[in-house]
Amino acid sequence: MTGLLCQSIPTHPRAMNGAPHVAGDLDARQLAFAEAILDPALAPPSGLVGPDGGPSPRRFAVYRNNVVVGLVDALKAAFPVVRRLVGEDFFAAMARVYVSREPPSTPIMLDYGAGFPQFVGTFEPAAGLIYLADVARLERAWSEAYHAAEAARLDPAMLACLPPDLLPWIWLHLHPSVRVVGSPHPVVTIWHSNLDGAKPIPVSLDEGGQEALVCRPDAEVEVRTLPPGAAAFIAALASGATVIDAAAVALQNDTRFDLAGSLTGLIAARAVTGFVPITGDTHRREP
Repeated sequence: MTGLLCQSIPTHPRAMNGAPHVAGDLDARQLAFAEAILDPALAPPSGLVGPDGGPSPRRFAVYRNNVVVGLVDALKAAFPVVRRLVGEDFFAAMARVYVSREPPSTPIMLDYGAGFPQFVGTFEPAAGLIYLADVARLERAWSEAYHAAEAARLDPAMLACLPPDLLPWIWLHLHPSVRVVGSPHPVVTIWHSNLDGAKPIPVSLDEGGQEALVCRPDAEVEVRTLPPGAAAFIAALASGATVIDAAAVALQNDTRFDLAGSLTGLIAARAVTGFVPITGDTHRREP
């Protein structure tokens, strides 16, 4: 924005009151500027002037508002279902609180909002919507999957050629976009029925929890509801477990886990890009 200037910092070591200038002065000014941008209760930082050389609180207020609006709009775009569930005004107010507490850590706006689902879970005015944070987690997983790296899927025929006794003792490489989201609520149904253009349908929380596989094997992100135990199975595979070890983790999580069905589902979702047989006594690899 033009018309908002910061007075130059003297570079000569004795240029300011005879005291040597240190790099920390600039850091302090930048910190004060960043804090004032996101906190309307703070006065404009000292040294900020307008074209006439005098203080310009009104110009700074406009700049502050533009920054906050831009960050709120970024959250609106990243969490459209959460926004639809709570309404425009509620979401904007909630997002403004989040923006004031968690400013961007990088200049890449695609990364902004990673902590928003956790924030939603602690936002007291939204406490009545006990599923809202999990919907936000699902939307964040969708965004991460959408921007994940490309990778070629595994040809199912390659697995079919493996001897049956070797299959449990392999590592599966998952697609970079694979994410798993679990919830004690029917989060996939809630999310799907509130997508843009979808007609909302009554959803009973008595339906129980759902776990979702989020993956972008091609151009579009796909969200699939997982069978019992499959989320724990996929998470174990992602951490470097073999098929047999991941299956053991899944069975501990849910005795209804079906190994054959879960493997078939992963392949059908094009979520596997390759495999490696284990060697020696090594049962875990680096993810």
